[in-house]
Amino acid sequence: MRLPTGNETTQRPGQPTAGDPTPITHHPPYENETGALSKSISGQNDDHSALVAWATNDAVRDWDVRTGRLYWRQGLSTLLGYELAQAKEELGFWQKNLHPDDRARTAAAIRDALVGPETHWSGEYRFRRYDGSYAQLLERALIVRDGRGAAIRFIGSLMDVTTRKQLQDQLSRSQKMEAFGQLASGLAHDFNNFLTTILGYSDLLLNDLHVKGQLAGHIQEIRSAAGRASTLTQQLLAFSRKQALESKVVEVNSIISNFERSLLPLLGENIRVVTHLHEGKTHIQVDPEQLAQIILNLALNARDAMPNGGRLILATDVLTVDDSGQAFLGMDDLFPGEYVMIRLADSGVGMGEEVKAHLFEPFFTTKEDRSGLGLATSYGIVRQSGGQIRIESSEGKGTTVQIFFPKVAAPVATYKKPNGKKTRGGTETVLVLEDDISVRHISVRVLRGLGYKVIEAANGDDAQQLIGSNGDGKIDLLLTDLVMPQMSGKYFAKWLHQTSPHTKVIFISGYLEESLHPDHRRDPETFFLPKPFDPEQLAGKVREALDS
Repeated sequence: MRLPTGNETTQRPGQPTAGDPTPITHHPPYENETGALSKSISGQNDDHSALVAWATNDAVRDWDVRTGRLYWRQGLSTLLGYELAQAKEELGFWQKNLHPDDRARTAAAIRDALVGPETHWSGEYRFRRYDGSYAQLLERALIVRDGRGAAIRFIGSLMDVTTRKQLQDQLSRSQKMEAFGQLASGLAHDFNNFLTTILGYSDLLLNDLHVKGQLAGHIQEIRSAAGRASTLTQQLLAFSRKQALESKVVEVNSIISNFERSLLPLLGENIRVVTHLHEGKTHIQVDPEQLAQIILNLALNARDAMPNGGRLILATDVLTVDDSGQAFLGMDDLFPGEYVMIRLADSGVGMGEEVKAHLFEPFFTTKEDRSGLGLATSYGIVRQSGGQIRIESSEGKGTTVQIFFPKVAAPVATYKKPNGKKTRGGTETVLVLEDDISVRHISVRVLRGLGYKVIEAANGDDAQQLIGSNGDGKIDLLLTDLVMPQMSGKYFAKWLHQTSPHTKVIFISGYLEESLHPDHRRDPETFFLPKPFDPEQLAGKVREALDS
């Protein structure tokens, strides 16, 4: 039975044709490594090469180095989509279809191998298929030399490794984003300590010293700059998925409806906003302010993609994801269950594959006036809320963004009577446990100014000794950082609860939850004050905890 070697030829495998380059019949690698098997099949060594290539679906090119003629023995059509007549048996066909960015590098590597003593060469490059797309090829070649060692023939087996390359790139981007997230989290946490100090002392100067006039204006500018810096740290923490989100159960359709009205002035008169909302009320658990920021970022991106006007669709839907749904959506880490989908679709210019590959990377932007943190921040917030974000786009066909949040039950209605009181101080005893000296000092100063009796400690060991020497040892409130050297704030709070179960606890931290070791995370029912905080926020949270 005849075995095919591809649709490029109709003759028997290995049979030479007129003009064929010198056949390989006595080269040691072929005779020693594969000669016996080749001869058992057809009696000629070239047969084995063709059969192996055909079995692996690789393409095989055979280049006569002396004449420059290039013969495609296998796979030109099946792997790359070209017919033999289009190749014209010229090396220029191969050179012309190399990706421009890979052409010089690949040619230089092969040239160096030909002039050296090597008998093998391998390399990766991108090659244009007949449909215009590029395949990532791995070529492994044999260099045939004459008796003087000069290269006379270059036979290469071309394997399509596009999928493998894409997976490697995805893994590399994932690792890079994870590494940046860890760096961003640590920097933001430390930065929040500095901002807490700046905000605290700025307010003390403005309030305690009754500063007025130009000096008060200067201090207010310092405080405003600290506030803007705080927003940046929240973006970094959101990207790293280590931001302390104030998540709530919210109804999605009401948020989208309210947002529609506020978007119109931002998008301009030449962009029409259309909404398609799912019937009935559906709820998700998310930080509503951060969700609004996500939608705003995406809407502004859509506006920029439609400079001549267009249409922006805001839609919601409810869907059930099972194993088959995961595969359809291309999101393996979207666990089976019910999800609420928020969809934004524009009729803009769309994006190419190169842009899409970097969308969620920090500081990647195609706009000169943007920081490049918008989509990276959105990605972090969505993932931290247990959701997933998916983007579909192609050049000239617009962009569709789908955001998936787990569906939750509607909240039980409660009524809380407003007291209308301003933040006030007290005379209770407060233990401030904070390893950062600046944050500790400003917290102590603010609380003492409000009338509280305050004791302070930099670590858990010192705090235990202070409690023992504090008269009756009564502590009404513990204000502690979650992460500290030697002993965590959570561990100290548990120790204190054994001797003083009535003591209320407020945890403070620059980040929270998944960024911390599980042993350090707070219980959901405990009070929490995220850094950076100002004196008014500190006073309000302390009073809230003591009055609870």
